[in-house]
Amino acid sequence: MKLKTRIFISFLIIIIFPLGLTCLALLAFGWSQAQSVTARYGIDAVAYMPQIRAMIMDMIFTMVVILLFTCVGLSVWIYHGVIAPLNKLKKATNSIRDGNLDFVLDVHGVDEISDLCNDFEEMRQRLKASTEEKVQFDKENKELISNISHDLKTPITAIKGYVEGIMDGVADTPEKMDRYVRTIYNKANDMDRLINELTFYSKIDTNRIPYTFSKINVTDYFNDCVEELGLDLEEKGVELTYHNLVKSDTMVIADAEQIKRVIDNIVGNSMKYQNKEKCKIDIRVKDVGDFVQVEIEDNGKGIAAKDLPNIFDRFYRTDASRNSSKGGSGIGLSIVKKVLEDHGGKVWATSKEDVGTTMYFVLRKYQEVPANE
Repeated sequence: MKLKTRIFISFLIIIIFPLGLTCLALLAFGWSQAQSVTARYGIDAVAYMPQIRAMIMDMIFTMVVILLFTCVGLSVWIYHGVIAPLNKLKKATNSIRDGNLDFVLDVHGVDEISDLCNDFEEMRQRLKASTEEKVQFDKENKELISNISHDLKTPITAIKGYVEGIMDGVADTPEKMDRYVRTIYNKANDMDRLINELTFYSKIDTNRIPYTFSKINVTDYFNDCVEELGLDLEEKGVELTYHNLVKSDTMVIADAEQIKRVIDNIVGNSMKYQNKEKCKIDIRVKDVGDFVQVEIEDNGKGIAAKDLPNIFDRFYRTDASRNSSKGGSGIGLSIVKKVLEDHGGKVWATSKEDVGTTMYFVLRKYQEVPANE
């Protein structure tokens, strides 16, 4: 039985039973009073019964009118306070059942029904946000798979070509053989890097990045990083300059492997979008109070001002030229941001189109805390 039917029947019962009992009580009271008057004063009160009945009927009519107005008022009040919100709630539930989350459940009030509807509206908003997040997540995963597949295909094709060249005897001199094997090795390293990036991406989504924090000497660490990076960039004809402006005893608490990933991702991104004949990268390490600031500057194509705030978002690409044909999974800079935030630092960038881009990131210095005596 529906709630409105129950309420209607309840109001009928509220009217009929009290009204019937009241009528009987009034009639019995009138009759008993007439008998009492007749017995006490010898007056034939029965002769006045028609007037008494008329008076009783007027009282009953007045009670009926009062009860009807009361019931109508209560019905309207309960309908607007209970039935109408419940109807809206039912309609909203049907919409969610049909997969439609683009509506607003607007119910005003401070009672329990309004609170229930407000909680339902909050649930709808969270469900909608979760659904949109899932759609975006699925889209990003598809884009990631597409990018990784494209990038894996390139080194695999190259490796197959060089292996076939070796099998066909094209590499007929030690110099050619060495060049072929070295190229195959480099392409295999590219594949390994892409697979590692994909694995790291999955760990970001589950917040299971394996960090191994330790105390690191800034000068020694960045000297080693730049030396290793220089060998690779030299083969590609890139001019690398390095300036270390911190004291030799400056220390930070960091994961050496993950900070190296940060540097590699930033430099790799710079190389990917170079448009100059002579590529240059300048790395500077500075002391900025409680932090060590690292600046990596290139002379590439630069980034438009409207795109600059979004470059650390996952899969964000600034224009049509920054697509999978350029290579890369599209998550390099988002990994940089995540790693640095987990280190208690931050990353940002400045850029000027056709001039170049400078990436900045900071790491908090390690400071000895004096023991209490």
